Amino acid sequence: MEKHSKRYHSAVKAADLSKEYPLNEAVEILSKFPKAKFDETVELSFRLGVDPAQGDQMVRGTTPLPNGSGKKIRVLVFTDDAEKALAAGADFAGLADMMAKVQSGWLDFDVAIATNEAMKQVRTLARVLGPKGLMPNPKSGTVTDDIAAGIKAVKAGRVEFKVDKTANIGVGIGKRSFTPAQIAENAAAVLEAIGKAKPAAFKGHYIKSVTISSSMSPGVKIASTEFSKF
Repeated sequence: MEKHSKRYHSAVKAADLSKEYPLNEAVEILSKFPKAKFDETVELSFRLGVDPAQGDQMVRGTTPLPNGSGKKIRVLVFTDDAEKALAAGADFAGLADMMAKVQSGWLDFDVAIATNEAMKQVRTLARVLGPKGLMPNPKSGTVTDDIAAGIKAVKAGRVEFKVDKTANIGVGIGKRSFTPAQIAENAAAVLEAIGKAKPAAFKGHYIKSVTISSSMSPGVKIASTEFSKF
């Protein structure tokens, strides 16, 4: 028999977790759950109907969060002009020196950005950065010659999403310290972005389910009416 924590049983008292709820109501329910001693991350979890093994059914992209992510984003910029990148807000910048650090196992950053010229060399780090989801990619806006704009977008709370091998996507959309309205607005932005990222080649039931939860809470199911249009 499955055992649940005291936190889970306290959450169950706030709502029937077997039911689905409109987005705003789901967020309100989440806000009533017991809080941890740290500022938990709030996440949307998607179950998609696509087959990620098919190249034309890959789902990935980025979207800005209207209210930011609530997380301090450490940005590494691969560039020959480190001074310019640091002045634009990068936490770390360089090319050969930064590549050597990454090769040695250093990964103390959240997002990597590269200029188009630097990318010719950074590609050699694919085996290190790829599995960690840190490889710069033109589709996510992290390969760009407008370094200042790239850093600003990332620091402002732009999030990246990519379907995994089991057709799931998890996206952090804020913190428990956010107001329910802020969380709901961020959630709506992510729902819209993933909905619009539906592969043209896919014709079946795209979004099967969406759940909202925080780091230490059970999930609250979001009503299919919130994403059935996709």
